[in-house]
Amino acid sequence: MNTNTWQYADQEMALHGREVIHTLTAAGHEAYWVGGCVRDELLGRAIHDMDLTTSAEPEQVIALFPHVIPTGIQHGTVTVMQGGHAFEVTTFRTESGYADHRRPTEVAFVKDIREDLMRRDFTMNAIAMAEHGERVDPFGGEADLRAALVRCVGRAEERFEEDGLRMLRCIRFASVFRFRVAYNTWKGMIRRREGLRYIAMERVRVELEKMLSGPDPLRGLEMLSRSGLLGCTKIPVPWEQCEAGALKGIVQLQEELRWGLLLMSCRFTSEAADELLRAWTFSNAVRLRLVHLLEWETELIYSAGVIAGDSVPGESDIVNDEALCRSWIRLLIRLGKDTASDWLELYKTLPASFRGLPPWVEKHVAKTAELASSWTKQAVVVRIKDLNITGNELVQTMNRPGGPWLGQMMEQLLQAVACGDIPNETETLLQEAKRVMSSE
Repeated sequence: MNTNTWQYADQEMALHGREVIHTLTAAGHEAYWVGGCVRDELLGRAIHDMDLTTSAEPEQVIALFPHVIPTGIQHGTVTVMQGGHAFEVTTFRTESGYADHRRPTEVAFVKDIREDLMRRDFTMNAIAMAEHGERVDPFGGEADLRAALVRCVGRAEERFEEDGLRMLRCIRFASVFRFRVAYNTWKGMIRRREGLRYIAMERVRVELEKMLSGPDPLRGLEMLSRSGLLGCTKIPVPWEQCEAGALKGIVQLQEELRWGLLLMSCRFTSEAADELLRAWTFSNAVRLRLVHLLEWETELIYSAGVIAGDSVPGESDIVNDEALCRSWIRLLIRLGKDTASDWLELYKTLPASFRGLPPWVEKHVAKTAELASSWTKQAVVVRIKDLNITGNELVQTMNRPGGPWLGQMMEQLLQAVACGDIPNETETLLQEAKRVMSSE
């Protein structure tokens, strides 16, 4: 493979990567592309960055290039800026120590590329490629790629003992690439899965995000369930609660909603989900999005049940559209239109049988989903700040000091406008407030 024939990498990036390799080799050092970029080229996958490895030590690399960032110099890694592209260049090395089951405590620079490749996790990531396309593949990585196989370099138990995160990477690669896991690699993973307790939840989450956003998340979820890995993390997930049938439509959803479906299929309450998502270091924005989604599901079903009444099947054939609309708008006001949209997406995905509702309640939920989009469009005002009246105007008109009554009144006015009972006009809103106050 000539570097001009990189088919799945940005051609400018490939050209500048070759310049870095040529500069190193012209100075008497060995240098190669290595790892994910070589693997992805062989798999026909888009390449977004290129890592390089070299026999040159960090100080020698720094001396050869005008723009170098010492990103991990103690472990032999520097970042070479070339033509506006960043290339992580790491000296051939061996590793040992792994006191925290994640990072090596001892690094030794070596001169043999094969020794460097020996420390890597999987054979598919232990392939190096020289400037003119010659490949170094001492562990059969290309053969494993052709066989669609994830296999550890050397003894699997040793690789997973060194870095527990590799177990989740193994399943993520198998899921995203639709590969099988080699028998000895799977067996080694099961034997070393307790090592996941040493891995920070942030790193666990990142691996799961990559897996869930892939083309076949069900494959990865099934492997996680069968391996029991998520029961061994610092913050375990009650995976046995997950209802596989509820996940069949997961590929139809965008990534964050896939998490919502997963939480729902495990029967998480919004409170339990909030606690878990905090522990798994999700961003506040994502956490709140998912918690609000679960709140919406719970409250909508409760409201549908109340509206349907306690009647037995056959006695409540008429669905109360008006009551359902008002219930929907109350949720819009409290949780927002974005959450409404999220819930509708999930509703289309989940089988009706998942909720296990009485048929006369399920009928009300189905009617809500059917009419919800039109109700949302009708509710042009769902935020207090969009009312054509302010709290100060109410205080002055009512000639009474502010207090809890003010917030309650603003909410009542918002509900009335959102439901179309009164127009969003200042005078009408003041008259409605006076009417409510006098009736109380």
